[in-house]
Amino acid sequence: MVTPNPLLRLLTAAAIGTLASFTGGCAAMDRLRNIGEQPPLASIDNPTAQAGYKPVQMPMPPAQSASFNPNSLWRNGSRAFFKDQRAHQVGDILTVKVKIADKAEIGNQTTRSRTNKEDSGVTDFMFKGQVPANVGLPGKILSADSTASSDGKGSVNRKEDMQTNVAGVVTQLLPNGNLVIEGKQEIRINFEIRELIVAGIVRPEDIESDNTIDSSKIAEARIAYGGRGQITDVQQPRYGQQVLDVILPF
Repeated sequence: MVTPNPLLRLLTAAAIGTLASFTGGCAAMDRLRNIGEQPPLASIDNPTAQAGYKPVQMPMPPAQSASFNPNSLWRNGSRAFFKDQRAHQVGDILTVKVKIADKAEIGNQTTRSRTNKEDSGVTDFMFKGQVPANVGLPGKILSADSTASSDGKGSVNRKEDMQTNVAGVVTQLLPNGNLVIEGKQEIRINFEIRELIVAGIVRPEDIESDNTIDSSKIAEARIAYGGRGQITDVQQPRYGQQVLDVILPF
């Protein structure tokens, strides 16, 4: 048994501590700075001006030129005859009705077994009659046995139920008329902030007359619900434990 080198253990601990300080240093400083204070609300910013923002690009049909007929109120390519107050351009606001009621129960069982047996030997020899009796003839040259079996079981039982509303802003108008929306809502209760983020692509035809749309009609939907604050910090493992979970192979 090899005794670990104390210097090696010290260097390893120092490396882990340094890595942990880099990964969680900024967050730790923010937490120390806000001790005894309520978590601050995020400022209202332009989503398109945030770092990492990228416009959505989707396959679009060929553009059609609009033509006007003399003495006609109808325009070719128009989607509606009368103008309404539903969101239809960049900067407009619409309400997203988030309704998630999902339930899944899955059970799976797999059983597999296999048995192999290999024997190889010599039962006769072409010079059997001429070989003295005290000289042994070769018997089994190879004998191999193998047995393998596996038994796997898996099950999934989950239930998700969420109903809320959040107002979103149209951030982009695609060439085919579809709207890219993004909405964010933050609620602070004592020392905990709950936030809801909704983003995706909607069709103007799916927007109801009261300027609302169901979340199930949002394409490429991105819905996030979570929070930050004292309760969330307690629920998270410590930085050192998170680092060890990543680098330890066992």
